[in-house]
Amino acid sequence: MTEPVDPRARRLFDTGRTGPGDLAASPFRADRDRIVTSPFFARLGGVTQVISPGGSGLLVHNRLTHSLKVAQVARAIAERLTADPGNVALLDKLGGCDPDVVEAAALAHDLGHPPFGHLGEAVLDRLARERLGLPDGFEGNAQSYRIVTSTEIRGAATIGLNLTAAVRAAIVKYPWTRLDYPDPHPRRMSPPPRGASAPSWAPSSGSAKFGAYTTEVDDLRQARAPFVGRIPDWQQTVEASIMDTADDIAYAIHDVEDFHRVGVLQQGTVAAELIGWQREAKRLGGLSDAALDAGSRQAGAAIEKLRRRLHRRDRWNSDDEAFGNAVEQVRHDLVDGLLADQFDGSVAAEQYVARFSGRWTRRLVDAIRLTDNPSVRSGYVLLDRPQWHEVQVLKLIHHRFVLDRPDLALHQRGQARLLATLVEALLAWIVDPAEEARLPQRLHDLVELAEAELPVGTPDRAARARGRAIVDFVAALTDQQAVALLDALSGRSGQLWTDAFVL
Repeated sequence: MTEPVDPRARRLFDTGRTGPGDLAASPFRADRDRIVTSPFFARLGGVTQVISPGGSGLLVHNRLTHSLKVAQVARAIAERLTADPGNVALLDKLGGCDPDVVEAAALAHDLGHPPFGHLGEAVLDRLARERLGLPDGFEGNAQSYRIVTSTEIRGAATIGLNLTAAVRAAIVKYPWTRLDYPDPHPRRMSPPPRGASAPSWAPSSGSAKFGAYTTEVDDLRQARAPFVGRIPDWQQTVEASIMDTADDIAYAIHDVEDFHRVGVLQQGTVAAELIGWQREAKRLGGLSDAALDAGSRQAGAAIEKLRRRLHRRDRWNSDDEAFGNAVEQVRHDLVDGLLADQFDGSVAAEQYVARFSGRWTRRLVDAIRLTDNPSVRSGYVLLDRPQWHEVQVLKLIHHRFVLDRPDLALHQRGQARLLATLVEALLAWIVDPAEEARLPQRLHDLVELAEAELPVGTPDRAARARGRAIVDFVAALTDQQAVALLDALSGRSGQLWTDAFVL
């Protein structure tokens, strides 16, 4: 039987701040401070969450405000779990739970997300694999881990935040690489953990979600070494599980807020979908998948598809009675409550949104529980079954009435073209021998760093290093910096000196 981990030793493992005596200085709060004072964190204020603040005319969440809310929810969950004496033994057995570690990880979890939200992530992944020859491609979670790990070039640290092992381990939602770590790889499991399957558009590319690139796998092993023998090598730590659950909660609630504010969520259309399923559940449930697809525009069809998808993917927790109750709860609070009056920017409207958000946050945080035997598709920390279903329904509302909108697709196709053109322009610049001396120093450094990470003898080593440098460079831009840089590279900008801010 594995001996319990000394919490002090585990949390200070593999950092420059060694020794339990340093706990008096709270290294995990120091981690939190390193994160929030870093330029990587400040950049998130200019990165889209779902829709661009500049295009909305109103205040909507960006990656920075999202991260702050995730940190707030995550800390509340951690404090609730650690305050319960009934959880102490299990938490110790699994490696511990520290609210400061959880908060720091939540603040850092989105540091690697590129311009234009999840759209930018998908575009950069495709370009990295298909155009730049990078087998690891691009993944926002892996990019976050790359940012916080320290790497040396010419004997000096160039990137990284020198975080404790505990915080680095807590950042990792998906503790595997895209293709080959750990062995056997989680995507081979049946069923695979959440995120480990290959994406439908690239079935041979490896896992859709992963927590580290191959270049950071040794650091990932070191950060998770204290948990070996305590949790499976594909499973999140308790602290990572809390961060992941808090991310789900914040995402589900504040997206509803945002799209109510900008007038995208309309009471009539949302009500038609929810009430349509409630009235026609028996008939819709009797349709074949093909017939349901053929009538996908009928009211209630999207809800029925969600019910079936949960049965297929999450049999460990899917329950028809809980699902029906969740639809009713969301209908009552969202359709009959928040969406009953159009948002007009008034103090009363803002107060109503705040009450809705606070009520749902408390409801979900209070429904958190700890388990010693999670499903392969879950973690040690999870929502009770009723609230888990409610979050799934809220996410469906987001997808059905926001992400699937043609006007958003039009906007995102333009952003995708912008990123693709920007990558091509940077690649042309970086391979131009006549321009080598005038490349931005940041690009020079990133190429040198990427080449130093690749073993001698790596096929196309120089080309891969250039590709990784371009991806790192573009992923570190804000939305507006990406637009401005492409304008400058395309000759559309006449602002000679002010354009330099993106370089």
